[in-house]
Amino acid sequence: MSHKGIYSKLITLFSLLLTLLFVYTAVSKLMHLDTFQLRVERMPYIASYATVISWAVPFVELVIAGLLWFARYRTLALYASLVLLGSFTTYIIIILRYSNSIPCSCGGVISALGWKDHVILNISFMVLSLLGILWSKKQNNIQINQNTVQ
Repeated sequence: MSHKGIYSKLITLFSLLLTLLFVYTAVSKLMHLDTFQLRVERMPYIASYATVISWAVPFVELVIAGLLWFARYRTLALYASLVLLGSFTTYIIIILRYSNSIPCSCGGVISALGWKDHVILNISFMVLSLLGILWSKKQNNIQINQNTVQ
C-alpha cells in the first residue's frame, strides 16, 4: 500500500473520530440545552455570553462534523477542529489555574471525566486534527507532484 493510501485512510479515520466526538457532544448539549446554558452561566469569564455560547458551540460542532465529510472542506474542518478543541482546552487550563469555581458544561458521558482527563482527551483529539492537517497537505503535495510529472 502506498503512503498516499495510508494517509487517506488515516485522515478518514481521524475525521470519523472527530465527527463522533462533535456530533455526540453537540446532540447531548442540544438535548439538554437548558442545563447546558445554566452550566455555562455559572462558568467564570464567559457567563455573560451564556445564551450565545449555548447555541453557538453545538452549532459549530455540527458544522465542523459535516464539513469533515466533504473532501473540499476537510482541511478547513480539521483546522476548525484544532482551533475549537484548543479553545476548550485553553479555557479549561485557565479555569483550573485561576478560578475556585469549576462547573462542567460538557454533555453526556464526557461530563463524568475529571478535568485532567478532559485536557488529555482534548489534546488527543487535537493531535488527530493536527496529523490530519499535516497528512492532508502531504497527500495534496503527492497529488500535485504526480500531476506535474504526467
